[in-house]
Amino acid sequence: MNLTGELLIGAQTVKGSRDPVVAINPATGERLSPEFPGGTPADVARACELAWSAFDSYRETAPSARATFLETVADEIEGLGDALIERAVAESGLPQARIQGERGRTCGQLRLFARVVRDGEWLDVRVDPALPDRQPLPRVDLRQRHIALGPVAVFGASNFPLAFSVAGGDTASALAAGCPVVVKAHPAHPGTCELVGRAIQAAVAKCGLPEGVFSLIHDSGLEAGQALVADPRIKAAGFTGSRKGGLALWSLAQQRPEPIPFYAEMSSINPVFLLPAALESRGKALGEAFVNSLNMGAGQFCTNPGLVVGIEGPALDAFVEAAASALSGAQALTMLTPGIHDAYEHGVSAFAGNDKVREVARGQEGDGPNRCRPALFVAKGEDVITDEALQAEVFGASSLVVACRDAAEVKRVAEALEGQLTATLQMDDADLEAARALLPTLERKAGRVMANGWPTGVEVCDAMVHGGPFPATSDSRTTSVGTAAIYRFLRPVCYQDLPDALLPEATREGNPLGLRRLVDGQRES
Repeated sequence: MNLTGELLIGAQTVKGSRDPVVAINPATGERLSPEFPGGTPADVARACELAWSAFDSYRETAPSARATFLETVADEIEGLGDALIERAVAESGLPQARIQGERGRTCGQLRLFARVVRDGEWLDVRVDPALPDRQPLPRVDLRQRHIALGPVAVFGASNFPLAFSVAGGDTASALAAGCPVVVKAHPAHPGTCELVGRAIQAAVAKCGLPEGVFSLIHDSGLEAGQALVADPRIKAAGFTGSRKGGLALWSLAQQRPEPIPFYAEMSSINPVFLLPAALESRGKALGEAFVNSLNMGAGQFCTNPGLVVGIEGPALDAFVEAAASALSGAQALTMLTPGIHDAYEHGVSAFAGNDKVREVARGQEGDGPNRCRPALFVAKGEDVITDEALQAEVFGASSLVVACRDAAEVKRVAEALEGQLTATLQMDDADLEAARALLPTLERKAGRVMANGWPTGVEVCDAMVHGGPFPATSDSRTTSVGTAAIYRFLRPVCYQDLPDALLPEATREGNPLGLRRLVDGQRES
């Protein structure tokens, strides 16, 4: 498939007229063809108009038809073959195997939501039949289901050009809920966005759906993205990116005449707590495993372990020594964009220039542009508690080891942290009581609490939570990964005393869709 650099507005391809986006191969600095001229507010308005026109029809598609559509999107993405892999590698600097795995995750996620849609439990149907003879007052007939919110704006992430981008988790869950989607393409990988966008566009046509179910807009600046969030036909938005960008769009979403849900994943340093027995028995092995997690993908994961907390002493010293040794030999990997590399260098320099911080190791120098040279620092617990700068996220392979005086200071560090996507306990059996003392704090601070693993790697499944208190996300009640992500784009509607012929199928007498409903307080089998 040849790239054209065009906007995808419904079934149409449209040449943008604003300043173009130009992809850069971060591994070489090469500018990649073609250019992708940005969309105008008028282009955004047309996409939103089509999405709104498609909404009432699309949200009432039969579960089987909507599930088939999601599966067709996955098939079309796979049908792009090597062209997709090659373009994504060129635009991201990520290795081929990583992109192939990410394509599998993206298509698997679409098929997972197809299963969810077919099962129908997301409708959460509740039926309380009329009780005309109830005393002292009769009960009217009440039935509830969930319906889609409306068209959704999606802003993809730089670090996952497939799994968190055009057909990523936000798009998959919104389409599964019955919401048309307008995607603002990420400027770091516009060609990858166009290829995947055309795959979705083809699936819409193959499944006979309204063209407004999907559109894709390029934007070299802020204009199109801001117009998208401000458009009154957009009823929710999903965002993955920086705290600055997320908060700016979140503020715009709240200042509308009709504020909308804005689900932003923004910032997390994912603390790892090294409990005493584990640190004593396997500190060296933990140090080496930590560096493997830290340097994975040049540290460009939202779940990267950016803070490690332990009690000072010989065992923590052994961990730091092992981690420093492993990190000193770590290869400098290509970062996603020149801008991300510059921000990484600025963040590392800020730590290195802080007189409360000691640099203990740097990785190997890179031999090309935009290389991430890993960094490891150490600070005292009392300083991390009092200096917010020591809790700043550095997006890349940089981490801070926090040496605490005792278990009480470890807990104070945990209490001082902002909201996180993850919190990890490295523990042995002898650490059970220490872990139990920390657990209530970690539950309040993080969306996912784990033991004896590393936070990098997010399983796409029913039980996963990829969210957390602010600033990890803008709404701690939600997840952007896993099947529960569908509920971000749904709301309940109650039907009182409607004739059966007017009721949506899911709530009708006789249960024509065969759903597992809650009827008069009892769950139907």
